[in-house]
Amino acid sequence: MAAARRVLCLFDVDGTLTAPRQKITKEMDDFLQRLRQKMPIGVVGGSDLEKVQEQLGDDVVEKYDYVFPENGLVAYKDGKLLCKQSIQGHLGEALIQDLINYCLSYIAKVKLPKKRGTFIEFRNGMLNVSPIGRGCSQEERVEFCELDRKANIRQKFVEDLRKEFAGKGITFSIGGQISIDVFPDGWDKRYCLGHVEEGNYETVYFFGDKTMPGGNDHEIFTDPRTVGYTVTAPEDTRRICQELFFP
Repeated sequence: MAAARRVLCLFDVDGTLTAPRQKITKEMDDFLQRLRQKMPIGVVGGSDLEKVQEQLGDDVVEKYDYVFPENGLVAYKDGKLLCKQSIQGHLGEALIQDLINYCLSYIAKVKLPKKRGTFIEFRNGMLNVSPIGRGCSQEERVEFCELDRKANIRQKFVEDLRKEFAGKGITFSIGGQISIDVFPDGWDKRYCLGHVEEGNYETVYFFGDKTMPGGNDHEIFTDPRTVGYTVTAPEDTRRICQELFFP
């Protein structure tokens, strides 16, 4: 068992452990707890802790060895808070206001079938920007996601932001179904790996669905410190883990 503890499994949340913004199924939850009997497990997502709890349970910090909301800028280990970073302290209020104003101006010019509220969500370690607005319903979320696949709405937005804020030390990354994550360079999901180094793990597995360039799983997926797996749905995650760890 001691040797097995040298392996760590890290999971993205949306599209990896759950359907986007949905609660984890009992079958998946039970499977992960079985896996935890063999090795430590952790989750790393772009959402804040409240949203992670909505999807994985209020007791998420007790059920996983590591919980990394906001890419690990908020970090929990063994149920205890390790650290919490501040985007405003790092970038400064002036640059953050420039970002917010520019995003709102851009979104105002984008024509969509529907728009709802909360176009920008201010988190500890990032801004989450949504052209349709995070106040949309599940049906509206799916509708936007389908349109985005065809029209590349978020990709065009990201390309524009990268040009406008070139040299400012800011990363723009597509995440989930409806949004863009905005954070200082280096504050992507790789950030969480610094919190697990003291575990001296021989292998850190990472499972995520947005592993393509521009996706918010890409950096940690390609990092030499991890062995990355691209998944397409929670069922795919379970199948791969079953093959790897329950042969």
